[in-house]
Amino acid sequence: MAEAAFERSVFINCPFDEAYEPILQAILFCVVYLGFSPRIARERNDSAEVRLEKITDLIEACKFSIHDLSRAQATTAGEYYRLNMPFEYGIDWACRRWFGSGRDAKRLLVLEEKPYRYQASISDISGSDIQYHQADYQIAVRKVRNWLVSEAGIAAPGAARILAHYADFQGWYDEKRHTDGFSAADIADYTTPELLQAMLDWVSLGQPIVFD
Repeated sequence: MAEAAFERSVFINCPFDEAYEPILQAILFCVVYLGFSPRIARERNDSAEVRLEKITDLIEACKFSIHDLSRAQATTAGEYYRLNMPFEYGIDWACRRWFGSGRDAKRLLVLEEKPYRYQASISDISGSDIQYHQADYQIAVRKVRNWLVSEAGIAAPGAARILAHYADFQGWYDEKRHTDGFSAADIADYTTPELLQAMLDWVSLGQPIVFD
C-alpha cells in the first residue's frame, strides 16, 4: 500500500505568493486530473510540526517532484534571495542519489519562469532539462502534463482538454462555494486541503459542468 502511494504521489515545491496562485492551482488540478496525488507543505497546518521535517517526509513519500525556482531571485533593492525552493530541490536530489529504498527511481521536474535566470543563484544545475512557463498557468499545465506522460508512462488527453476541464471545475467550485455560504473574504482565505478535496470530489462526481 505504501509503495502504491509512493508511485502515484507528486511533491510540489513552489512559491506561495498571490501572483503565483493561479499557476499553483492549475498544477494541482493537472496532477489530480491525471490520477496522481499532489503533496504540498500547505496540505497540513499543524503549528507544532517542524516544517523541515514535514518537507523531508513529503519528499521521501513521493516518486515524482515538481520544483519551481521562479522566486529564487531578489526583485527589489535590499531584498534577499528566496532560497527555500532551491534548498528543497537539493534535498530531493540528495534523496534520489543517496536515500536508497527505491528512491533512485524518483523523477524531478524543474520549472522556471524565464530561460537561464536560475543560473544566477543555482548554476550547478546548468545542463539539466529546465522547463519554462513564462508565468502562464496554461503553459505550466502543458509542461506538467508532458512530463508525467514521459516519466510516469501514462496515457493522457492533450493539455487543451485538461485546461477545458479545469475551466469546468472552476465554474463548479465557484457555484459550490456560493451555495455553501462563502463570502468573498472566505474565498480569498481558502485552504489548500479544501481545494484539493474539491478537485477530488469533482472527479469522483463525474466531472460535473455548471451551466449559466
